Amino acid sequence: MRRSGRGLGLALATLLLGGAPAVADEASGTEGSMTAGADTATSAAPEAEQQLAETYAPVMMLVAQPEACGPGEPYVPRDVDPLFGEPSIALRGPWTDRDLVAVAPTAEDLSVGLDGYALDQPGDPLKPGCTYEEWADSVWGSDPEPTIYARVVTQSGVDDRLALEYWFYYPFNDYNNKHESDWERIQVEFPVGDAEAALGTDPDVVLYSQHYGAERSAWGDDKLEVDDGTHPVVYVSAGSHASQYAEGLYLGRSATEGFGCDTTLGPHDEVRPTVVTIPNDLAAAAEAFPWTTYRGHWGEVGPQRFYEGPTGPNMKQSWKRPFAWSAKARDHSFSLPGAEVASSTAGSSFCSLVGGGSDVFRKFSADPGPTLLVLLGVLLLLGWVVRRSGWDEATPRPVIAHRRPGQVVAAALKMLARHWRVFLLVAAPAAAASVLSSVLTGVAPPVSTWWWSALGVVVLLTLGLALAWAQVASAQAVVDLDEGRVPTLGSLVAATRARVPALVATLAVWAVVLVPLLVTGFLSPVALALLVAWSLVLPVVQLEGLAGWRALARSWRLVRHQLLTVLLVLAVSVALVSALGGALATIVFIVSPAPFGVVSGIPQLVTALVWPVTALLTTYAWANGRAIEARAPEPAGNDTAAPAPA
Repeated sequence: MRRSGRGLGLALATLLLGGAPAVADEASGTEGSMTAGADTATSAAPEAEQQLAETYAPVMMLVAQPEACGPGEPYVPRDVDPLFGEPSIALRGPWTDRDLVAVAPTAEDLSVGLDGYALDQPGDPLKPGCTYEEWADSVWGSDPEPTIYARVVTQSGVDDRLALEYWFYYPFNDYNNKHESDWERIQVEFPVGDAEAALGTDPDVVLYSQHYGAERSAWGDDKLEVDDGTHPVVYVSAGSHASQYAEGLYLGRSATEGFGCDTTLGPHDEVRPTVVTIPNDLAAAAEAFPWTTYRGHWGEVGPQRFYEGPTGPNMKQSWKRPFAWSAKARDHSFSLPGAEVASSTAGSSFCSLVGGGSDVFRKFSADPGPTLLVLLGVLLLLGWVVRRSGWDEATPRPVIAHRRPGQVVAAALKMLARHWRVFLLVAAPAAAASVLSSVLTGVAPPVSTWWWSALGVVVLLTLGLALAWAQVASAQAVVDLDEGRVPTLGSLVAATRARVPALVATLAVWAVVLVPLLVTGFLSPVALALLVAWSLVLPVVQLEGLAGWRALARSWRLVRHQLLTVLLVLAVSVALVSALGGALATIVFIVSPAPFGVVSGIPQLVTALVWPVTALLTTYAWANGRAIEARAPEPAGNDTAAPAPA
């Protein structure tokens, strides 16, 4: 449907002449005029409202964006007036996705309500690129004046209490659910009934909106940063614009928290916006700001409703019932301070998993064809690999036997399934060390001390030694089981004790060569190649008695004849060690109320428990290399013992 802007204006004028729209009293269910709604309080002194709004205007900390279209927050809170009459804006109706009602609609055009309508910006929120940032610069200029809207409001049935709302408009929401336009807010509450009285008292509660929820703070709470005694400091999450109380990485596991990760990590641009006060009286507000009665969307809706533009402030509960909204706020959020982000496996895994999944879903929504083709290709490739690998034919004994790549993995897993108690015993020291490490991290004193740092180093060294022991002990356990012996903790300790000098010497050479290569950065590909070549060195040390350069050279000789097998073994090992713990921590964090301090210890514990699996994989790769050297025949599928290794 097409209609000229002038035609729409005449139609809207006709509606306006017919009378102002009725506003329902949400508390009583009755109707009243906009001038005397039961949930409003007419202010006799608008100057007091403006003074109160300026007194408590927030200081906003936006994540700095060093270059256009790069990382950081590209938008400051904007004045919405430039949107109206803007030729690049289309007003669309609610009937189909593409109903064009008008181009360059004015604020007066929107003032009659228009439920379900949408202000469509140029661009595709599913493929934003730099479109919206460039468009915003063309509408507001490259250096717009930061502007926010304030409103003083009371609620029917709540006496002697006042809410001071601040509303922030951003042109685009660049979060998991990307959408055109974004409205955010904070609310400052006073234990008095009007603006004049509020000027003479302190607030008692502050709320910061975060996605579909909010977080509460007492005015004097330590988590609330206040500038110059009255200005709350708001840390704005890059992309989503959720309002946070401090710098950090915020993990949300629900719609009210924002499912995913919000970052307010600096550096920051400090913004002190101009405050425009909307009158508390709804009729006065509609006259001064006609857009406050618009009931449609402030961005494209389209067929993908998950990415639809939001409705405006007047459609939010807090517009007329601020304390009903306040009552639902939570008291805290899950966050990682800046220094802890890089070291948190659980946090980074959660952010990567949710962010990656959101990107896949968005790309699928935008164009499902390529995504389905890629998925089909992956499934066909996996099917081909499974059929070619002979997984179901693999047997764990004899250990030294020539196997195809998939059979090496399958044999290791079957050995684990048959003798899981043995390998759980092998993993126990590393698991205990990981739990101790997590506990010490959780109870770390707020101020770092030398003795606490030294204790942390000792614990990490203990964990490293426990993991190394699990590796060689697992290799020894495989040989013992292959020869018909049932290993015990004592027998494994005795068998590995004799190899300690060789193990230390080999690891020293390994570190002296690899660490400098990794530190240089540009030589890291060389280090990666050596890591592959030397990946079987621990079974070589334990089972062949070699040390130092001889052990490393021996590992390469075993690897070079079965490079594909070793790469598969390493890929499975890396996936188990690096991804399994993080994925499990993510699931626990999402589905349970466990504190994040507990969740953050899960990756370490899982790594310790699955470490024997990686040891089994490398042991069977070592055995496969031995068999290739000897040109041994493929296993016949029985469990007969093989000759003991040299």
